Amino acid sequence: MPDPALMLHAAYNTGMLLNSENATASRLRNVDMHCHSTVSDGVLAPAAVAARAKANGVALWALTDHDELSGIPEARAAAAALDLPYVPGVEISVTWAGQTVHIVGLQIDETSAELAGGLQATRSGRERRAREMSAQLAAAGIPGAYEGALKFVGNPDLIGRTHFARYIMELGICPDVNSVFKRYLIEGKPGFVPHRWATLGEAVRWIKAAGGVAVVAHPGRYKFGPLAHQEFFEAFKDLGGTAIEVLTGSHTVDQYAVYANLAKQYGFEVSQGSDFHGPGESRLDLGTLPTCPEGLVPVWRDW
Repeated sequence: MPDPALMLHAAYNTGMLLNSENATASRLRNVDMHCHSTVSDGVLAPAAVAARAKANGVALWALTDHDELSGIPEARAAAAALDLPYVPGVEISVTWAGQTVHIVGLQIDETSAELAGGLQATRSGRERRAREMSAQLAAAGIPGAYEGALKFVGNPDLIGRTHFARYIMELGICPDVNSVFKRYLIEGKPGFVPHRWATLGEAVRWIKAAGGVAVVAHPGRYKFGPLAHQEFFEAFKDLGGTAIEVLTGSHTVDQYAVYANLAKQYGFEVSQGSDFHGPGESRLDLGTLPTCPEGLVPVWRDW
């Protein structure tokens, strides 16, 4: 049976979007500016993610691992070998109004000392958080979760909730990663331990210091009330934020239109990305997003 999410995306792509026929738009029709590798919480190495993007017809690709830059050299080399246009990126964890939000940096210089230093500070404390998560899960009847999660970690500095989710799924307690999150790893559930990440101002500053552009990742995921919602986007714009993701594996088709309109309202450029973490685990695969709607300015237009 076809995947309902892919059917919805296909319907949106064919029924709600008008594709430009000029050569530039054709070349960049299939763009993926957000995905992950084993350097953070993905299941494929950077080179394997590049190969999958190329095989799936992606025309412009960025690897955006969480709070980590070390996968960029491998990703760049693999993309060059595949003749796949590549954009260096990162996804920075931010605490804003008591919630965790993610800011993607694109076209960054990974040698930037300010960016690297900021990310190092952001990563600190993950082990303590992971051990607290493990203790909570043990109290809920799942012992040994820290050691179990480590089996799925490519970079021990970046152990996180997704690694715990894969271990709990392996135990057969839940059928998939999303089910684990809903039952154990979100706020109010056993296994959720908050962490103080970077501030919004720090994340945008680090990205700009590295010559990059700042993008709000999957804005539809955040549970802001109307006032906080407005304050967040106004603050992001005032700090020098450039774009928001409109088309993403984390959005429903209805949210595409919501955030396309929001981009117009605030004058943001737009980005898109599957947020791919692994085959059979992510809602969308690399290269399966619809085309960016007309009337919006793609953040990648000059890349």
